[in-house]
Amino acid sequence: MTGDMRRDMLAGWEAWRLSRHSFVPAPRVSPARWRTMPSSEKASWDLARAATHANLPLLGTPMSQAVDRLLAARIRQNAFKARPATRAGVMVSGGGYQGKTETVCEIAAAFEDSWRDLHRTHPETVPGSRDLWAPVAYIQTPVTAKPKSTCKAILDFYGAPTQRMDLPELIRQVAASLADHGTKVLILDDITRLRMHRADDQDTLDLIRAFMSMHVTLVLVGVDIPGSGLMREGRGPAAAKNVNGWEPTQTERRFDLVELDRFRYDTPAQITAWTSHLAGIEEHLRLLKARPGMLTDHTMPEYLYQRTGGVVGLLERLIEDGCSQAIATGAEDLSEALLDGLPLTLAGAGRDAAAGEIPAVPTRPGRRPSSGRRRNTVFDDHGPVTTDTA
Repeated sequence: MTGDMRRDMLAGWEAWRLSRHSFVPAPRVSPARWRTMPSSEKASWDLARAATHANLPLLGTPMSQAVDRLLAARIRQNAFKARPATRAGVMVSGGGYQGKTETVCEIAAAFEDSWRDLHRTHPETVPGSRDLWAPVAYIQTPVTAKPKSTCKAILDFYGAPTQRMDLPELIRQVAASLADHGTKVLILDDITRLRMHRADDQDTLDLIRAFMSMHVTLVLVGVDIPGSGLMREGRGPAAAKNVNGWEPTQTERRFDLVELDRFRYDTPAQITAWTSHLAGIEEHLRLLKARPGMLTDHTMPEYLYQRTGGVVGLLERLIEDGCSQAIATGAEDLSEALLDGLPLTLAGAGRDAAAGEIPAVPTRPGRRPSSGRRRNTVFDDHGPVTTDTA
């Protein structure tokens, strides 16, 4: 994300929040209509559908709905608290490319929409001040996070000065910015860039916990948070054990942990959820030979699962690349043969591989061995019902 659409800056967050549902997909065009279109109109439509495939909507999944239920409720409850008590935070964990950031940002933006509708103006405005109202602040954790760099990343969101400040001054400025801008939700993305074996990173975690006393809901987003050491604050099991068993750390006491998992393909219910998700994507594709069942018929659901491991970001990448290839070659539909020729490569721009932000890409299947599971048939067309009168 570039320019004024960077969500880790106040202007960019506001621009994204207001425009996030405004994209208009290309119209559907039948093959017969396409054949009568002049060349210039065909070229325009090709550009419009390329944009459509590059901007597939964020579809809800059973896993994201679980995150929504917990996070949305926690944000609302904390926003209405009047007591000067520490607000409970939420940690959202999951693998790379599983949609954690988009899910959390959508939930937070929906809260901001409703909070602004409720209050119309900043309810805590200081007379004579001109601070911008920012109910939500989205921050990316610096790759090498230290207390000072983390404070500066937060202050950069607001455009606040950070030059020639020592750490106590930076912390005071963060507290002032959160209060003056009416911030209710502070999102720290890529939090597992913290390495708990480093003293600076443990100091940063202590600082982050201190933000919870600043009357905001702290939302930490990262890859495999339980395995990162954040919950245990860098301590080994022996250091956390007391006579009564396993003693929770301050971090564990102050945060709810929710997992945004990938799709699974082991039970009929899981297979149906995956196939339903594919059907939702299918609705947004603009290929001339696209048809109902293009992604859900026969062995395609299992093939797509084997290619992506049920990771929604990998699925989106494969579908987007497949649509581009289908248009370029004139195939105009998605088939296993077409997708077989497309490698899944992740450039990882802006992602920290050491923090698990780039997932392992499943090996491309050749001839798929039988899994022993029956294929999901929930979307199959079995033809018209007939009556045996013989």
